[in-house]
Amino acid sequence: MQTLFLNQLSEKPHPSTAAVGFFDGLHRGHSYLIDELKKEAARRKQCSMIVTFLEHPQKILRPGDPVAILTTFPEKLNLLQESGVDYCVVLEFTKEMASLSARSFLQDVLARKLSVATLLIGHDHRFGYNREDGLDAYVTYGKEVGMELLGADCCCISQEVETKSSSIRRLLQQGQLMEAQNLLGRPYSIMGEVIHGQKLGRRIGFPTANLQLDSADKLIPAPGVYAVRAYLKNQTRWGMMNIGYRPTVDAGQSLSLEVNLFDFDQDIYGQYMRVELLQRVRSERKFDSLDALVAQLHKDRELIAAEIQMKHPFGRL
Repeated sequence: MQTLFLNQLSEKPHPSTAAVGFFDGLHRGHSYLIDELKKEAARRKQCSMIVTFLEHPQKILRPGDPVAILTTFPEKLNLLQESGVDYCVVLEFTKEMASLSARSFLQDVLARKLSVATLLIGHDHRFGYNREDGLDAYVTYGKEVGMELLGADCCCISQEVETKSSSIRRLLQQGQLMEAQNLLGRPYSIMGEVIHGQKLGRRIGFPTANLQLDSADKLIPAPGVYAVRAYLKNQTRWGMMNIGYRPTVDAGQSLSLEVNLFDFDQDIYGQYMRVELLQRVRSERKFDSLDALVAQLHKDRELIAAEIQMKHPFGRL
């Protein structure tokens, strides 16, 4: 996949079949759209292109109401790379772009600057100033600027559940990890640098890697204890993670992300770690004493280790 930034283009890409959106989470609905995009591009002998944004448009449209994102920009690019599209074009969403009508966006950005010949649109997707137009209007505008517009009903994966980034965010914030994973099509993951903490975990027999996330916009799931799989630069490890405010020892002062890797004792400060959240074991709660907390941590570890051995019998703990 070739990644291009609109403001750095020296020449127009080849004629393409494209889809436009923020694509937060690259969930199952997005995957369906991208599969259809690649099929249409191949059928028309065109390149496949995803047009996306560096930052969430809501940062410009409603700066006082930020969105917690499911995928950071590097994570999204990695997932798009795996999807097999030919081009990813990155736009900077500005107030000027926000003021464009749908027809102007189609003509001035997609057709003239990016050579989009065919545009694939999800059934509920809206763009342009005030987002008032729908697919029928887009089709008309497309004909006027020499672009074919196609609808793709890619939002529903069942009659009961809509695959939307907003739905996944809500599920994660409510602690419904497995439901969110079903809509994503993969485990939810977070990534950050391992930093120094208070080292209490080491003193009580549960040393932890404290994570500082790359992006302040990244969604952090509901507080609790999670079974995880962690990826370091040269190894993969199983473990458990606590997301929360450490009410037993910190009186709920600040949110922390702590990973206890099983049978692991290496200095990894300064390294980057990606953590897949596999299962939420329990919610966070305050214990009467540090001894009661340690006893619960032993139970958590035994439960998670048993689950891992059952589901991944050849996985190294």
